[in-house]
Amino acid sequence: MRRILMAKKERKEKKGGKTVLKVLCIILAVIIALGLIGFVMNRISVKSNRDFVKYSIKQVEYDAQLVPELEDGVWTFTADREVKVLQLTDIHIGGGFMSIKKDNMALNAVEAMVTAEKPDLVVVTGDITYPVPFQSGTFDNKLSARTFAELMEKLGVYWCFAFGNHDTEAYSLYTREDIAEVYEDSTKYPHCLFQSGPEDVDGTGNYIINFKNTAGKITRTLFMLDSHSYTDNDWFGVLWKYDCFHKNQVEWYENKLSELTEKNGGETPKSLMFYHIPLLETKEAYDEWAQAGFKDTANVRYISGNAGEHKTVVYSSTHNEGMFDAILAGGSTDGLFFGHDHLNTFAIEYKGVKMVYDYSIDYLAYVGIAKYGLQRGCTVITISPDGSYDFAMENYYQDKYKPVSGKETVTMDQYNEDAGYIAK
Repeated sequence: MRRILMAKKERKEKKGGKTVLKVLCIILAVIIALGLIGFVMNRISVKSNRDFVKYSIKQVEYDAQLVPELEDGVWTFTADREVKVLQLTDIHIGGGFMSIKKDNMALNAVEAMVTAEKPDLVVVTGDITYPVPFQSGTFDNKLSARTFAELMEKLGVYWCFAFGNHDTEAYSLYTREDIAEVYEDSTKYPHCLFQSGPEDVDGTGNYIINFKNTAGKITRTLFMLDSHSYTDNDWFGVLWKYDCFHKNQVEWYENKLSELTEKNGGETPKSLMFYHIPLLETKEAYDEWAQAGFKDTANVRYISGNAGEHKTVVYSSTHNEGMFDAILAGGSTDGLFFGHDHLNTFAIEYKGVKMVYDYSIDYLAYVGIAKYGLQRGCTVITISPDGSYDFAMENYYQDKYKPVSGKETVTMDQYNEDAGYIAK
């Protein structure tokens, strides 16, 4: 009897083991199948938007397009006329099957504003890509990077770029170095002026672009810098602990100013700085202004726009490695242009330096933002022959911008009236 019971137990255990194995095989098969389906769907969605770029986008028509040249390794525009720089930020192309429609909206918005403004240079201050799988359906950040580069190449407009936190997430398939290789491929994208920058300086994409006159004088320099992503072990950015410029980037900036001064016959050229995550001083300036009842102080002057982000309003790093102090000491950089906080569109002046949030493009990252309209657009910067500059915030939803696929329906109501200052 005991043998019979033992035999039955063994048969039962074997049967149970086979059942578990079958279940595991089924689960594995489902995972593989879903992965293959996702891979195919992502390729189809990306192809759809790349075909849109290839067959629907036309080259921008210029009367006389400025063509930059490499001078001592620096892309340089030469002109005795006013030049136009167009800033775009937070485009957030998901690049997957879940974001195909919103990606197309973003591409349309970029095309419409670039075509209408006809800038000499487009500067993108981060977050071209958004490889967040539960919103885009993919971890692949290279496909969306290529889609945007192809758009700009089809438009035939010179452009450059500073990395944002979402361009290369910890879970993305490709690193900053990988994406940099895409943008630096001059055979495919000769209109892209991005440079990886020196290897002994932290970050990818610390470089400058010069504007000079025909007499050889540098009239304005653009500093492009990598503000990195996250810090304090917040690897996935879920705690909003953002990084900032590192100490050796500050030193690089100071050294560049010395080089530019020497090259410019002893005169330090004026400059603008473009990056993604706002400096800590931007938060300090906003907080000082807010505590003064949204009235100008000895340090802060309101220029324009709205503060629409919740709670903290300015989501900067809590770290400070001295970049703003170096800016004040250098006496060159009088304008900072950045993005990151998609609902902030304000510009203020702090201790004589303008701090400007660009309008975002984002249709994907913020929940519900595709239906908002007040925050979407671009910043148009005009640089005069004498090096002075001015800027204008341009909302996307105006008649001069005519996207290929037509504009979507949005609300122009204020999105967050209790968040911060609302210009009346």
